[in-house]
Amino acid sequence: MAETVVSMARTLVSSAISKAASAAADEASLLLGVQKEIWYIKDELKTIHAFLRAAEVYKKKDELLKVWAEQVQDLSYDIEDCLDEFKVHVKSQSLSRKMLKLGDRHRIAVWIRNLKSRVEEVSNRNTRYSLIKPISSNSIDERDSYMEDIRNQSANNIDDAELVGLATPKRELLKLIDVRSDDGPTKVICVVGMGGLGKTTLARKTYESKEDILKYFSCCAWVTVSQSFDRKEILKDMIRQLLGADSLDKLLKELQGKLLVQVHHLADCLVQGLKEKRYFVVLDDLWSIDAWNWINDIAFPKNNKSGSHILITTRDTGLAERCTSEALIYHLEPLQIDDAVYLLLRKTNKRKQVVEADDNMKHIITKLVKRCGCLPLAILTIGGILSTKKIAEWGKFFEELPSELETNPSLETMRRMVTLSYNHLPSHLKPCFLYLSIFPEDFEIQRRRLVGRWIAEGFVKARDGVNIEDVGNSHFNELINRSMIQPSAVNIEGVVKKCTVHDIMRDIIVSISRDENFVLLMKDNVTSVEEENIRHVAFHGNKCSEICLDWGSVRSTSVFGNRPMEPAPSFCSPQLRMLRVLDLEDAKFRITEKDVKNMGLLKHIKYLNIAGASYSFALLRSIGKLRCLQTLDMREANISALTTEITELRSLRSLRCSKRLGYGYFNLVDNPKGCLTIVMCFPMVFTPLVNFSDRANLIAEIRMSCSTRWSDTKGVRMPRGINHLKKLQILEVVDIKGTSKKVIEELGELSQLRKLSVTSKGATEYKYKVFCAAIEKLSSLQSLYVDAEGSSDVESLEWLASISSPPPFLRSLKLNGSLVDTPNWFGNLKQLVKMQLSRSKLKEDKTMEILGVLPNLMLLRLYRNAYVGEKLVFRSGAFPNLKEVDIYFLKQLREIVFEEGTAPHMGSIEIYGCRLESGIFGVKHLPRLKNITLHYDGEVAKFNMLREEVDAHPNHPELQISKDQRWHDLGGIEGSNVGAEVAESLPEDEVYIS
Repeated sequence: MAETVVSMARTLVSSAISKAASAAADEASLLLGVQKEIWYIKDELKTIHAFLRAAEVYKKKDELLKVWAEQVQDLSYDIEDCLDEFKVHVKSQSLSRKMLKLGDRHRIAVWIRNLKSRVEEVSNRNTRYSLIKPISSNSIDERDSYMEDIRNQSANNIDDAELVGLATPKRELLKLIDVRSDDGPTKVICVVGMGGLGKTTLARKTYESKEDILKYFSCCAWVTVSQSFDRKEILKDMIRQLLGADSLDKLLKELQGKLLVQVHHLADCLVQGLKEKRYFVVLDDLWSIDAWNWINDIAFPKNNKSGSHILITTRDTGLAERCTSEALIYHLEPLQIDDAVYLLLRKTNKRKQVVEADDNMKHIITKLVKRCGCLPLAILTIGGILSTKKIAEWGKFFEELPSELETNPSLETMRRMVTLSYNHLPSHLKPCFLYLSIFPEDFEIQRRRLVGRWIAEGFVKARDGVNIEDVGNSHFNELINRSMIQPSAVNIEGVVKKCTVHDIMRDIIVSISRDENFVLLMKDNVTSVEEENIRHVAFHGNKCSEICLDWGSVRSTSVFGNRPMEPAPSFCSPQLRMLRVLDLEDAKFRITEKDVKNMGLLKHIKYLNIAGASYSFALLRSIGKLRCLQTLDMREANISALTTEITELRSLRSLRCSKRLGYGYFNLVDNPKGCLTIVMCFPMVFTPLVNFSDRANLIAEIRMSCSTRWSDTKGVRMPRGINHLKKLQILEVVDIKGTSKKVIEELGELSQLRKLSVTSKGATEYKYKVFCAAIEKLSSLQSLYVDAEGSSDVESLEWLASISSPPPFLRSLKLNGSLVDTPNWFGNLKQLVKMQLSRSKLKEDKTMEILGVLPNLMLLRLYRNAYVGEKLVFRSGAFPNLKEVDIYFLKQLREIVFEEGTAPHMGSIEIYGCRLESGIFGVKHLPRLKNITLHYDGEVAKFNMLREEVDAHPNHPELQISKDQRWHDLGGIEGSNVGAEVAESLPEDEVYIS
């Protein structure tokens, strides 16, 4: 019996070992094959992306193909998610971690197998329904014909009515064309603007003007280029218009014996015929530089010196800049509000007097034309619909306009006109453009914020030798150049810092995003949503609606609202495992302790923006787990120091953090009794007198107040090991006082750092010396801000004089603190473009002499006693590139003088809080001056003399004043008190320093 039991036991153990060995072998095979399977799905993903690009046009007309393409797109997203999981949980791990993470490897291996099955299913579905057809020349022609129809319909819509608001643009364009210059090489002029703006109409009105154009040229032609054109047909048409129909007939007869009429036969005839002629040609709707290069090279003679002209209309500013010089580009702007309202009323056959009698109706019409972006095409299209409705229905139509754009056949032409620009975008720009639908209507979008998010989403691909931020900025500029987005803030160098999207454009891209399951917008009027496979979620409003979707596929979450959301949401849920972007900068609620703990679970997050929303200290310890993080924005947060975990974020490129100042009764700097208040109040926090929701906030503020170490600056203490963040390009704001000497030395090792902001108040002389040495090592630094001001006073920055070799590529320098003497190294800032000095107390002796030799300085701001001399003189030959000077609260200043030959590019002078008892002299010596602005407490002696000098200026600058002249004019006698009471009643801190 015992032997039988032993035998059975042996058999069972042997069987178990055999099964375990077999299972282990299977597991080993599965795990070893992961890398091979990864290669497979990477190749599959490349093929999918190629298919989606090819199917972009055709899926619009083939419903089956559209549905199948959506399925393929979802599959591509899931493959990308799988690859990201592999990078985070397997590829990036050490050997020991890989051994411990067998579960992750198994999970990913199973995921890949499922993806392979889905790939096969999708492929079989194509076979069943024959969805992909060979791309023939006929299908390409059909596509191009479709695009051409869109363009022609929209152009005809505009030409149906005589547009208003064209008189001034036509006059300015004729001035640019300057037909009276009857000799010289061919002149190329471009009219640029977004679709539906009336470029073609303006060009047509100009072209058909016999008195202004036709009588000055021996031959003229109007050529519609558009997105596609037949090369032979366009040359035939040009011969017919420029040389006459007889010339074309004669040429075709001569070529009858040839088997095929070649392009060069037609081009040779055209070039020979135009060699001695003065011609005027309009190339309407040019889309690509290749089209321009071909037409320009083959159709026009190279040595024609008869003063010929070519007028181009295009949506692309970048294209226009490659066709001609900037001086010959005319940027057509939208209609003025009054003109837009007039056009709408005329299209609807309504009298202006009827509308003006009703304030509510007037408001609705203004909103309608603004929503149309004041674009003539949009106004005419919507006006045509409104003409069939009662005035009382116009308000309802305005509210329903976004949905009307999707369903109303009468709006199809306008929708197509906008989508034409979208369809023509290269594949890498389409997701960048659709991404704009995340932001609310009329929202000013910061370029840096947008580009940072694009990079995190993977929309921007790195190029060899090019910084990825620079690639992202080029994508942004392409959208600006194509008139897809509008600049709203431009710096002194002409770089667009902020942009907006026209309402009508935004309505359509929101519609496209919804069709493609790209973005889900949650608004207050949406009570609940059931969606699948949404990649981006944006909350607009103040309510957190119930959403039923697969949060595991969401890649970005953004919150915008002007009040706290109800109920308070949680955006750091473990369900958001694939989240790449979390943007809470515009949220009006506080991050909870639960969110803080969960934040470390967001392994894929690359962009985290919680500026102004952080109210916990545990946050930074959990943030050390986010190894993929590229951008971290914690401005105005309840933090006084960064912990060492931040140094583990080796992918970090932008670190922006600053301390929130002001804690009411808990402010230990301005309120010495704050310690007593904390001791007395702290026990009460844990009693029923304080509700649970407020308790965490009070504890956070008390901890924050105690941890500031009596510091009253915005700076944050940096941890040791900051030099490990080798990819860091932006770092702000560093508290030099609280940061150790060793860490300050480490700052000098951040070789890629481009922007650095520090506070220096209260630091030791030795730390100043170490910091100056670190600055000298930052060879890539382009922007430096040093602030010596606290909440109560400002300290000296004289220690900056010890810098001997400043960063060679420094472009922006902002200093807030006393310098007294201008540091000699200022004269070495050959690349400096912007300088802002505040409370510097610079003397008259050499300040303007040193600053005046900076060859690239464009913007000079002197704020709050930055300069303590009585006379500010811009010497002859100084400031060769200065475009703008801002002078705020220089209390000792009495006189400003511009000598002949100084600042030849000066365009703007702004004066605020100064009492110039001697006056401003020499503005006549500034040939490019555009405006002088005196704010409400800017006072000038001899005001009438200044006005006469401005009025006589050949560039016709504006003298802008905020009040009546008597508030700014000190008269001709020194010491006059006019306006002094107003100036004294205003605190100087009302000036905002950006």
